[in-house]
Amino acid sequence: MAQVQRMSRLMIKTLRDDPADAETLNHKLLVRAGYVRRTAAGIWTWLPLGKKVLENITRVVREEMDAIGGQEVLLPALLPKESYDASGRYHEYGDLLFKLKDRKGAEYLLGPTHEEIFTQVVKDQITSYKDLPVILYQIQTKYRDEARPRAGVLRGREFQMKDSYSFDTTDEGLVEAYQLHRAAYIRIFERLGLDHRIVSAVSGAMGGSASEEFLAPAPAGEDTFADCPACDYAANTEAVTFRAAPVDGSAHGPVEELDTPDTPTIETLAAHLGVPASATLKNLLVKVDGEIVAVGVPGDREVDLGKLGEHLAPAVVELVTAEDFEGRADLVRGYVGPQGLEKVRYIADPRIAAGTAWITGANKPGTHAKNVVAGRDFEVDDYLDVVVVEAGDPCPKCGTGLKLDRAIEIGHIFQLGRKFADAFQLDVLGQNGKPVRVTMGSYGIGVSRAVAALAEQTADEQGLCWPREIAPADVHVVAAGKALQTELALDVAEKLAAAGVRVMVDDRAGVSPGVKFTDAELIGIPKILVAGRRSAEGVLELKDRRTGEREELTADEAIARLTVQG
Repeated sequence: MAQVQRMSRLMIKTLRDDPADAETLNHKLLVRAGYVRRTAAGIWTWLPLGKKVLENITRVVREEMDAIGGQEVLLPALLPKESYDASGRYHEYGDLLFKLKDRKGAEYLLGPTHEEIFTQVVKDQITSYKDLPVILYQIQTKYRDEARPRAGVLRGREFQMKDSYSFDTTDEGLVEAYQLHRAAYIRIFERLGLDHRIVSAVSGAMGGSASEEFLAPAPAGEDTFADCPACDYAANTEAVTFRAAPVDGSAHGPVEELDTPDTPTIETLAAHLGVPASATLKNLLVKVDGEIVAVGVPGDREVDLGKLGEHLAPAVVELVTAEDFEGRADLVRGYVGPQGLEKVRYIADPRIAAGTAWITGANKPGTHAKNVVAGRDFEVDDYLDVVVVEAGDPCPKCGTGLKLDRAIEIGHIFQLGRKFADAFQLDVLGQNGKPVRVTMGSYGIGVSRAVAALAEQTADEQGLCWPREIAPADVHVVAAGKALQTELALDVAEKLAAAGVRVMVDDRAGVSPGVKFTDAELIGIPKILVAGRRSAEGVLELKDRRTGEREELTADEAIARLTVQG
């Protein structure tokens, strides 16, 4: 028997107006409908209705993880610094970590993710290949000191997450565990009612051989992904690749210097010479772990610093400052060219293919050079895809122009390999009696982010509109106000609950029918059953929250209909 939630006893405060600091739909509606309350920047209290939604998502995740053989554990959130020193991630995470000391001076952090601790647990508990493979998972609060928390519960400093880890002795076993998780994630997001895309991603500091993201398309999304309209290719923009074949550069004349005063930018240079920006070579100087590196891209494109950072992880990438030019005669600010650079690593986007000719800096003030040919006049140390992807860029798979969309990351799966096993010497005794290094996978789902993503995808002008699987109730019974209507509403609610239907009933006294109807739309439970003007006849109105369809039913008909649907 389900419980009846009576709004006369429920701690809920709905708001007519959006919070002043809210920019995204989920932020506005989750606060207005009484699901969450802001405690501090990036820190949220989950109120009774919000906690029910969060728990429903957790239930679905747990059921599907158990179905693939996952074993649930609960690790501490307060973690010793030494574990993250061993993996190198204490330095990699930097300011994102919440760091603290106990009264004895021992250093700790609040866990942003738990690869290190899971590895240590398995090292302690498993010693033989006979005990593998194994999948462990937890559903727990994570912490990251976001510089700019935003979008309500979408990007907070603490958040609910399911993280799971697979442990195998072979690469084939890792691939199998990866595919198990991939299929489980598809089932989870389908059950939650989330429209999602599976896209290729970069592993970055996590390492590993394969990585995919599960993205929920939404205007409020912080991720941009590329989608091909002609084939099945989809990727996070950081994972989009471009390949250019070398061209014959023999027809290009020798390098010729050009007098170009007051042209330190691509825009001023192109205007001065009357050429398109695409004919020029832009050279961005960055520091990689303190060493100056030049990054070359076509002049009409921008360097994606996030993408560059992912390629070079775990190294720290930052822009150069004016001080970095001091004592470097070969680095002329605004006029840098790859030819003649001294002791500077040169990274280029694949569009700077061997044989292509460019107009670029001549490493002299007020001077540029043309006919500077890649492979003839300068060498590229590393080719990396580092430009900001634009709509219309060719699909790496079929060549069709890509389209770009915004999305919320709701899941991410990695084939980690042996990065963390190496850091902690995670070995088991193999079949031949010799130690075997374990290989790992890491798989995350943003549980609280899924709440925000669902709100973004399913809400309409009236308010939230939850899928039944995760809604705080199946039916919202509204008593229009009079005693007879309240009596009928409560009677129907009790009978529905007895049949196992989750019911919330608005039995608040002194609240106008208009306010009750508005709140029912705002709160977003899938079915709204109104005891209104025909209550004396035992007739109620059933409304589908998503479609708006209405029909009048007797109390028995309504109970039968909703019980079958439940």
